[in-house]
Amino acid sequence: MNELHYQIDLLKAMNQKLSVREKMYHIMCDTADSALLYYSFDDKEVTCAGRWSEFFDFDIFDIKDISRLYEIVEETAVVELMEALYPEKNGEATSVFECCQRDKSKWYRFRVNVMFDDIKNPTDKVIRITDITMLKKQHEELTYLAYYDKSTGLYNRNYFVQLLENYLKRADELNDIVSVLVIDVDDFHKIKDGYGMVVGDEVIHQLGDFLNTFSGENVIVCHMDSDVYCMGIYSPAGKNSIKEVHKTIQNRIKKPFVMSNGREVFLTVSVGVAEYPEAAVSALELINCAEIVMYKCKDLGKNAIHFYDTNTLNEFLQTVEIENKLKEAISNQNFELYYQPQYYVGNKRLRGMEALIRWRDGEDKMISPGVFIPIAEKNGAIISIGTWVVEQSIRQYASWRNEYGVHLILSINISARQFEKENFVELLLKTLRKYDVDFSEIELEITESILIEDSEVVTEKLKILKNYGIRISLDDFGTGFSSLSYLKTLPINTLKIDKSFIDTVLSDSATRVITESIVDMVKSLGFESIAEGVEDEQQYKYLHAIGCDVIQGYFLGKPLPASEMEKLIQTMV
Repeated sequence: MNELHYQIDLLKAMNQKLSVREKMYHIMCDTADSALLYYSFDDKEVTCAGRWSEFFDFDIFDIKDISRLYEIVEETAVVELMEALYPEKNGEATSVFECCQRDKSKWYRFRVNVMFDDIKNPTDKVIRITDITMLKKQHEELTYLAYYDKSTGLYNRNYFVQLLENYLKRADELNDIVSVLVIDVDDFHKIKDGYGMVVGDEVIHQLGDFLNTFSGENVIVCHMDSDVYCMGIYSPAGKNSIKEVHKTIQNRIKKPFVMSNGREVFLTVSVGVAEYPEAAVSALELINCAEIVMYKCKDLGKNAIHFYDTNTLNEFLQTVEIENKLKEAISNQNFELYYQPQYYVGNKRLRGMEALIRWRDGEDKMISPGVFIPIAEKNGAIISIGTWVVEQSIRQYASWRNEYGVHLILSINISARQFEKENFVELLLKTLRKYDVDFSEIELEITESILIEDSEVVTEKLKILKNYGIRISLDDFGTGFSSLSYLKTLPINTLKIDKSFIDTVLSDSATRVITESIVDMVKSLGFESIAEGVEDEQQYKYLHAIGCDVIQGYFLGKPLPASEMEKLIQTMV
């Protein structure tokens, strides 16, 4: 009897354990994220489980009915799916296959696991079907981002470089050429500032769409960065020649780009072109060369196309070298000031001096201001340099005045970017008070470039300076786009006649007419005239005869270091 009770209790325990396992099995199937298909080779039974009813509108009760799965996938995938669902035929235990639903609405992953007995006969099979549609979409997005630019749909920079390298390899094998165009929207910041970032983005997108029309078997286009595009052309000729491509671009941008809000936006582009193998031997170098000449195109007026040559590269490398040295020079203040005397024409008496910056680099080479000043103006270093010149020249002048009791005029050149600073007037006045210099003994030399951005603000700032007694001189008059309206509106004291006029004033009758007209006009307006670049006595006598007030130049005094200028001042005491 006890043995019977023991057997009953054991069966109850085993049933309870089986019940728990069955419950666990159902829970696992019900919570699975896949549709499950179980097949017993011994019993020939098929069971659907998991999320089968959510995935499919049919059930499978017999292994033959597994063919129903072939009907839901793309026709091109049927054969591969048939092989994947029966790995046991090849003695394999697992297989994985991914394919798209026939209506392309979903992607499935089929994972098959087969169990074998000791003599390698299959006993059980589980087919797990997982919906990987979201995963596929994410993968496609990542793949897209790996090759394409999201904002324009063009190739991105990295993939473009890869494709361009393939062009270069082919050109090397076939002795052909490859051209690269770097295309940059002129003054794009003004479009964004004027119309907003949304319009700016739409301009970039529309221009990208247009440039994409050039894409083909031998043409690739990418959105390089912001408002910069790059085009690679294998064996440029015919409609793909640089001339024809640029002509097509120019014809398009003559017409406005119409935004989604109806606004019309006009733009121009600067294009730089470099060619393999003449310009470079790698894709990145080729792009860099095209970019260099594109920036040169901008410097020369924009809305044009320029081609790479060796001189352009040398100029660029020299500019980079000077920029690097300039940073060090500003940090260490490796500059010095020279002073060029200015004399009254009538009695050759010293009027004052113009402060001129000089820079001797670490190799003790004198670098011309004509070389480094334009670079400093472009990269913003001119502000630091200009501040240094103002401080040092006023300090030096104050020292001479206190030492020798002279009262002269110190002329200081002021750049447009320096003048634009909101606190320029405040800093200048602070420096003059610091060294106790009479405001009327300081003359600021400005050029017409200061007036380009906002002439009204500039004029008001100049009026403030003049009200303090500071003198204003308009430099380089007669060059560029000189306007007589400046003489009517600007609060100036002095007008400087550019050296280019003085150079030819004795040999060219037209120059004489212009020079004499300027001097007469300045005198009538009550200004003072200064002729710069006076090199010989004949020029001096001529300027004296026509009534010019002041001269400066090598005839009476070349630029002098501070020590030599001090000796000149001592002769006046």
